[in-house]
Amino acid sequence: MIRILFFVLLVLCLALGFAWLADRPGELSLIWQGQLIEMSLMRAASILISLFAAVLIVVWLLRTIWLSPHTVTRYFRSRKRDRGYQALSTGLIAAGAGDANLARKMAARTRNLISSDQEPLIHLLEAQTALIEGKYDDARKKFEAMADDPETRELGLRGLYLEAKRLGANEAARQYAERASEKAPHLPWATLATLDHRSQARQWDEAIRLLDQSRAAHVLEKNEADRKKAVLLTARAMERLDADPKSARDDAQAALKLDDRLVPAALVAAKALFREENLRKGASILERMWKLDPHPDIARLYVRARGGDSALDRLKRAKKLESLRSNNAVALATVAEAALDARELALARTKAEAAARLEPRESIFLLLADIEEADTGDEGRIRHWMAQALKSPRDPAWTADGVTSPVWLPVSPVSGRLDAFEWKAPPSQIAAATEDGHLNPDQAIRSLPPVATVPRPVEEPAPERTVEAAPTAERDQTERERVERERAGPEKAISVPDRKEPAASPAKGKDAEEAPDPFFGRPPDDPGVREPAAAERTTTNFRLF
Repeated sequence: MIRILFFVLLVLCLALGFAWLADRPGELSLIWQGQLIEMSLMRAASILISLFAAVLIVVWLLRTIWLSPHTVTRYFRSRKRDRGYQALSTGLIAAGAGDANLARKMAARTRNLISSDQEPLIHLLEAQTALIEGKYDDARKKFEAMADDPETRELGLRGLYLEAKRLGANEAARQYAERASEKAPHLPWATLATLDHRSQARQWDEAIRLLDQSRAAHVLEKNEADRKKAVLLTARAMERLDADPKSARDDAQAALKLDDRLVPAALVAAKALFREENLRKGASILERMWKLDPHPDIARLYVRARGGDSALDRLKRAKKLESLRSNNAVALATVAEAALDARELALARTKAEAAARLEPRESIFLLLADIEEADTGDEGRIRHWMAQALKSPRDPAWTADGVTSPVWLPVSPVSGRLDAFEWKAPPSQIAAATEDGHLNPDQAIRSLPPVATVPRPVEEPAPERTVEAAPTAERDQTERERVERERAGPEKAISVPDRKEPAASPAKGKDAEEAPDPFFGRPPDDPGVREPAAAERTTTNFRLF
């Protein structure tokens, strides 16, 4: 474009010059070797310009004739190079597509057309061809040659790293990644691989230093770098918690500044503060994290923050957590557990049932089974809750690469990846009872009158009595219910609806007929185990007709 503009400008200048001379006519006289030469000024200018153009043309012709051998050689060399690059491009595409035959053919053609010293990508094509053909030793030799060349060092180290990972040689892979990160700290794969290896070796200080270098080189994004550094600080704080609680507290608080939703960092910071007897500040950290993410580990640590608290004190702290995050299944389950420890069984049952309605989980139904055992001791109802626990989804757990851990870990034990654990529900082992694969809590819990508590009196020896065997299973169940009512007494007797009583006992009163059913208005799935000892102490006569 610049040349065209220059040519147009030159022509314009010549035209303006000739126009200027035409407007100002004149005569030019020249005496040369005794001869007088006279001509007009316009003719003299035209002759001068023509002579200059002729000289340029002659020079161009001479230069072209002189340089013609070199021009011809350069033409054929360029044509050969173009054919070589075309073969190289075709070979790389074939290697990426998995066509080993075409890749090998193009690699040989490229070798004949282009020198490997001029184009290092020929080594890459040959290495990829060897990998496709399964010649891993040849591919490794090619990658080693590339690693020795400063121009292809990073490419060769990456190939060696991938081969070492494929063979399971983690130590060799670590060395290749460290070499690459030292020579080129801007490579993300080398930085992340070295970071994972140092994390596996629990070299937290070195890992943090490497992460700071990669962040300064803009290898990682700001959010990702902050998250990984928070995880590393939390891991170092967990390691220092027993020996140096103060340093652990500082690292955990620094991690919370980088990521305020990192639950393990809040737990470590709170534990360190509790060991320093700073209960108020540790509790405030847990409360702030609880508002963001109601985690069961936070609730467990918050409720048992003080070792000398009684069960009622722990119940008060659990209720405070519920007030901070109401209508939450984790908060309700926490209150239910604390109420069970405090022997406030009615409150425990109410909160556990509410938690089961919000989020039916395995642990909640197991908690209901514990409450049932402490409240009524009925084996049938306990087995009912156990069955619901088997049908319900599993509780969330720290999961990474298909494995679960009871506690959070900074590195995956399977892949060695940093920050791999997530709080999520593992895959269910047993399908739910409903068609859509989810447990319907209304089928497990009915909103009916509360369960009456059945006291357990002290058993006294009784004289031997004869028991007539019931001919059917229904009579066995009726006998068991009669035994329970006789043991409970007339004031605590419980009536079961939709069951036919053989005969009314004179000891039963009006209160016994209006008492609510202990199993939400319907019989349990499993009536329980018959107590032979109680049956032997009771004489029951059945009227068959």
